[in-house]
Amino acid sequence: MSEAGSVLRRRFNGINLVFVLVGIIFFAVRPLCAQVEYVDPTIGNVGILLVPTRPTVYLPNSMVRVYPIRDDAMDDRIESFPLTINSHRIQELFSILPGDGKPAAYDQEHTTPYYYSTRFDGSLIRTEFTASERCGYFRFTFPDGKASVVLANRIGGTLTAQGTAALSGEEHFDNMKAYFYGEFSAPVAFRQETFSLHTRFAAQADRTKLLEFRYGISFISVEQAKANLQHEIPTWGFDTVKDAAKSRWNQVLGQVSVEGGSEAQRKVFYTALYRCYERMINITEDGRYYSGFDHKVHEDKRPFYVDNWLWDTYRALEPLQTLLNPDVEADKIQSYVRMYQQAGIMPTFAIVTGPYACMNGNHSAPWFADAWFKGVRNFDLPTAFEGIRKRATEDTLLPWRLGPKGPLDDFYAAHGYMPALRPGEKETDPMVHPFEKRQPVPVTLENSMDDWAIAQLARVLNKPDDERLFLHRAANYTNVFRADKGLMWPKDATGNWIEPLDPKFGGGMGGRDYYDENNGYTYTWDVPQDFNGLITLMGGPTKAAANLDQLFREPLDRSKYEFQAKFPDSTSMVGQFSMGNEPSLAIPYVYDRLGQPWKTQKRVRMLLESFFTDTYQGMPGDEDGGGMSAFVVFSMMGFYPVTAGIPAYDIGSPVFEKTTIHLKNGKDFVILAHGTSRDNKYVQGVTLNGKSLNQIWFRHADIAEGGTLALTMGNTPNTSLGTDAANLPPASLTVHPEDLAIQ
Repeated sequence: MSEAGSVLRRRFNGINLVFVLVGIIFFAVRPLCAQVEYVDPTIGNVGILLVPTRPTVYLPNSMVRVYPIRDDAMDDRIESFPLTINSHRIQELFSILPGDGKPAAYDQEHTTPYYYSTRFDGSLIRTEFTASERCGYFRFTFPDGKASVVLANRIGGTLTAQGTAALSGEEHFDNMKAYFYGEFSAPVAFRQETFSLHTRFAAQADRTKLLEFRYGISFISVEQAKANLQHEIPTWGFDTVKDAAKSRWNQVLGQVSVEGGSEAQRKVFYTALYRCYERMINITEDGRYYSGFDHKVHEDKRPFYVDNWLWDTYRALEPLQTLLNPDVEADKIQSYVRMYQQAGIMPTFAIVTGPYACMNGNHSAPWFADAWFKGVRNFDLPTAFEGIRKRATEDTLLPWRLGPKGPLDDFYAAHGYMPALRPGEKETDPMVHPFEKRQPVPVTLENSMDDWAIAQLARVLNKPDDERLFLHRAANYTNVFRADKGLMWPKDATGNWIEPLDPKFGGGMGGRDYYDENNGYTYTWDVPQDFNGLITLMGGPTKAAANLDQLFREPLDRSKYEFQAKFPDSTSMVGQFSMGNEPSLAIPYVYDRLGQPWKTQKRVRMLLESFFTDTYQGMPGDEDGGGMSAFVVFSMMGFYPVTAGIPAYDIGSPVFEKTTIHLKNGKDFVILAHGTSRDNKYVQGVTLNGKSLNQIWFRHADIAEGGTLALTMGNTPNTSLGTDAANLPPASLTVHPEDLAIQ
């Protein structure tokens, strides 16, 4: 929420009046939409191997996020409901369940982004939930007139009864505390049970068929949780809060309106867009926030956002939010700047408890660069640069580790690659994670991309020495490309390639000795900052195109169950291409850089149709809070941000006949796809604001000014459009993003 929005919210005592005012302003200039009706939060609730999504109720980027706690949607019992969660899929905080508190079978489940309802089989108790930003609201219906609700700590902490109708609590987790204050709609009798680390209260009310529970959450104090409740849900009225939440979702989802396509395609699209708002979350409470980065309460006029997994989200989710909500994106980036100031490290995984050691890379850098060159300027760039430069030169690059650099980092700085151990060779560095290992190929590739982004921002800040240093480091990926294999390949500290090695399957669990969640075939294409350089290394466009064709055809050479046991994240395989993991997202668009855009159009449509469906298994892999859903949103609209930091988009194959993006500056950008259909997936011609183009990309500035991108679609590839080498998308280390940027 912007500063102005925060002031408005606090000026009026109650969430309902604010939503009414916002709704009046919004719908006075835009037609009423019902996009939220297309959202199905159960899509993807049953993963192929992992657990990709949950039917979560929340408001966009809000603190309170609630879903039924169970294994997945096939589990016929609900353990309980959290009052909120720590981070996307990490920890649930507190729990509540009607009845005796024991897991119970359920039926009659209904899910939306703003409302959840289910009925428990044996007791026939109806449970409903809706939410505001920092508060939740349960409504329980007891057919036998004997109301009973059990609240408990899930991790460790205390609960305290306050009179006969209120309860407060603390949850202790990861060197931090969460607080709640809640009220029942009728007097209840509390019965307390205390275990070693947990407190549990049963709240009972005889001769009561309807019992409601509204509560506020805080990371500051119980008193602040109570204040949050008084601000946002000051009076009883479940349906009023529910209707306000529904209006808020329609407002947000209404930023993009689509026409055409099937009912199922609209469900997939708007469900993906809904998932793109689960993170980051605004944890500011009345102008204050508790920071897990220095464990202090801060006052600030700007909101403070946490919970981001940039290894996943910098590729498509953050570019989508930069397009749709640039002001909020500036607040998120400034939050990262404050995290760096508070903790001394620029995070990649920034959750509510502080910097989280996970995956690899310094991906704040491409996020910052992408936002800057797309016109987002309301953040402290010099301090942001200081943080990403320090992360690149003084902190360790090792996966799943945070802290100062060590001997392997010094080797990387001197030689331009992370050295690999030979098969059977014992680890020499105690800082290497015992399971995650060195991951030498992705560590080299991901940091090459990040260093390219640092170089671009160094030029903005007139730091020529840093620009030269990091532009040189951006080419480090070439040190792990093995020309005779045409693949990214690990090498040891003496510069020799690791042998023997199966690039499809080699290394420890998940290939982490040499790769990480994907194998050598996927990582060969993870060079978004310099696809032209990669193409040259492969022997030119013809050879590179043949290699890319083969990626989608190359067999596993083993059973699927053997492959997936080693690569549980690398699911939904097409040859050696994994649709189920984020480093693969840009690969189908590489054909555009090879002068064969019709193959991008064909491949993207096939991937969307095959793996992103309106079913329980409609998510092909590990959906990390919008990381993969943003690929769906962009690709169904018909364009994609292939390289974070380059303010341009590739044209793909729009699913809808008309897509309108309502920009925050009041202008509209319209994508027309004349004649598009399942067969008519090939772009025959392109015009931008009436001007014919012989290229299949356009600038972010073209969107920001509003206008119309019109495509003529057909069922046969146009093998001349977008093939001229002079008109291919920008894709080399020598590109200056500012030449394409909004000035």
